[in-house]
Amino acid sequence: MTAASGGAQTAGRPTRLPRSARRKQLLAAAQEVFVAQGYHAAAMDDIAERAGVSKPVLYQHFPGKLELYLALLDTHCEAIVAKVQAAMRATPDNKERVRGAVTAYFDFVDHESEAFRLVFASDLRNEPAVRERVERVEKGCIAALTDTIISDTGVNRAHAELLASGLVGAAETAAQFWLANGRQIPKQEAESLLTALLWRGIASFPLQGDPTP
Repeated sequence: MTAASGGAQTAGRPTRLPRSARRKQLLAAAQEVFVAQGYHAAAMDDIAERAGVSKPVLYQHFPGKLELYLALLDTHCEAIVAKVQAAMRATPDNKERVRGAVTAYFDFVDHESEAFRLVFASDLRNEPAVRERVERVEKGCIAALTDTIISDTGVNRAHAELLASGLVGAAETAAQFWLANGRQIPKQEAESLLTALLWRGIASFPLQGDPTP
């Protein structure tokens, strides 16, 4: 039984886990294998072995390798969008909202670097179903920022979406660069630098009702 299996054994047999717990266990094992080997080199045999289960058990939950990979992506894609949405709801202070969006991406790459690589650095990005999910992350984060920009500044949706896409793109690219370059500066300092840059730009758009041009 490998560490990924996470189940006790009774009389030489693995304990039967509830379906939801088994699924979570299999996804964790799959993530380890996909990150270590890449999608194309990974095999269902490797994932089953890492999870400490038989291949038939793995296939009971996921009909194939692609479905397993997509299930992983869905989990992580939903998480990053939820983080950005939460940052928008957490405070009425717009500078702190910008900081929250930046922090959401840096937290993702820092605490969930394996998940970040699966979503944004996959060797399967040309697969339509994978590309659709990555685009869904970007669209979900952009939508969260767009609604906030519209409500606060009164700019039209097309302008707000473009501004939001710039904020999301900068946060994603900077966080990925920070991770790829070995976290050369402390995370909090990196977040503050990027927040200062982005806030200087977005703050030039006055709040609704603000007479400042």
